[in-house]
Amino acid sequence: MSGAEPQATPLLSIRGLRVDFATDAGSVPAVRGVDLDIGISETVALVGESGCGKSVTAMSVMRLLTGRISAGSIRFGNTELQSLSEPEMRRIRGAQIGMVFQEPMTSLNPVLTIGKQIEEVLTLHQRLTSSAARAHAVELLKRVGIPSAERRASQYPHELSGGMKQRVMIAMAISCRPKLLIADEPTTALDVTIQAQIMDLLGSLQQELGMAVLLITHDLGVVAHFAERVAVMYAGKIVEQGAVRDIFKRAAHPYTRALLAALPDPLRTAARLEAIPGRVPLPRMLPAGCAFCARCKHVFEPCPGVLPELFPIAPGHSAACFLHDPRRAPSNVPCQ
Repeated sequence: MSGAEPQATPLLSIRGLRVDFATDAGSVPAVRGVDLDIGISETVALVGESGCGKSVTAMSVMRLLTGRISAGSIRFGNTELQSLSEPEMRRIRGAQIGMVFQEPMTSLNPVLTIGKQIEEVLTLHQRLTSSAARAHAVELLKRVGIPSAERRASQYPHELSGGMKQRVMIAMAISCRPKLLIADEPTTALDVTIQAQIMDLLGSLQQELGMAVLLITHDLGVVAHFAERVAVMYAGKIVEQGAVRDIFKRAAHPYTRALLAALPDPLRTAARLEAIPGRVPLPRMLPAGCAFCARCKHVFEPCPGVLPELFPIAPGHSAACFLHDPRRAPSNVPCQ
């Protein structure tokens, strides 16, 4: 895919997003000041370990959170989503922004046939008659590669394999030709062959429909083959972002480098995988500065107490690390 940098007028623009969850121990931050742009027809991957805030960011866009958005702006085109009423948001959710959820078995209604579930989306957003919605639902199932679509439309989710359920979720998400598709871990729990088929399907549908894609994943192999730009999240913040080729060839943040070092190398079958020492800090026990400092081998004086901003590395490439702050970076620590 072409186009590594965000466009001048993004389709989706997130600024300063903060999301908190109420717990018995008090308010806990899950997303801490995220900025992210997605251009028209662009594919952006949001990567990081489980619990870093990727899915919460996506759910914030869809306004499907149990937590509270305490600060920030989410603009879709010229519309500020945060200011919309719930009926106004429902007209956008599913119609202009589609979403493939992480676990299709829990996202599909077990007591409705898959055809009926797709028909409900079409009836709500496109005002189709029952017969027209049924015909369109069958066409959508064919479009996403489900064989015997007419028969499958009358089946219930438990009668389908994991790969087929995921294809049904994709059919529902694209049913109204959305401008933006959010794919939250779309290949979770699928075997490698089915994973490749699902990602190929998403790629072909994106080209056909011209939609933008926000891909949420922890699979860097999927990112390398599917995305144009990537944002790396850690403990609720984006710590590095840039074109995929720049992130994979010139990773700047120690966390990003550690993730890449942990990938298996098929040319070095006997090599040991590098593990990241320590563990992700609990959201309620984050340091005042960089959340990765306790696991970082390059940590120095400002890291624990000062929160780093995203420092520019190259055009379109930035990292939230003091190693790249010319005012603070120590001369004896390599930045590359």
